[in-house]
Amino acid sequence: MPFRKLNIPLKEALERLEIETPTPFQKKSISKIKSGANFYGIAPDGAGKTTAMIISTIQKLNSEAYMDAPRALIYVKDKETALELEEKFKAYIRYMDLRIYCAYDEQNIDHQKDDIYYGVDIVIATPSRLNKLFSITGVHLGELQLLIIDDAQTLLKRTFNNDIYRISQSITKCQYLIFANSFDEKLERLQDTFMTNAQMVKIS
Repeated sequence: MPFRKLNIPLKEALERLEIETPTPFQKKSISKIKSGANFYGIAPDGAGKTTAMIISTIQKLNSEAYMDAPRALIYVKDKETALELEEKFKAYIRYMDLRIYCAYDEQNIDHQKDDIYYGVDIVIATPSRLNKLFSITGVHLGELQLLIIDDAQTLLKRTFNNDIYRISQSITKCQYLIFANSFDEKLERLQDTFMTNAQMVKIS
């Protein structure tokens, strides 16, 4: 199988979903992410960025639940994107015990705090809602292994930039992944904060 050196449940999920051949972007990026390096994935829509993100996240978490605190946090731009990404993840983790949760502004924040407290592995969130949850100790970041920014060229043009930066300053050790359609000076400046020694795959 072309997707080599992945854990068995993840390989089985790929087979079930009939995903056999990685795209050029996936072929170059998944191994770099798997190495543990901070990572920029720059490619146009349709290159396979989302699938690379999902595969890499599940691989990092070893396809299984662990304790209660989130181990992967994924920033997205809005509710619709969060729910869409959640559904894509669920297709892969159907026979795994990984727990996934969406947090966005329209929900009751106290209910969200309770839901996360009872145990999740992956949180998909809008930056403003996660910042509010963090400010009321509604999410514990002590076990975080992955922080991912999806559609970064859009998120970092908004005031969300400050929300993301605040969270990153509260994390002791974590691998950061940034996915975007283009690489600009806002993304480049992150190398001076949490994207130190980042590797990059860029597909045009």
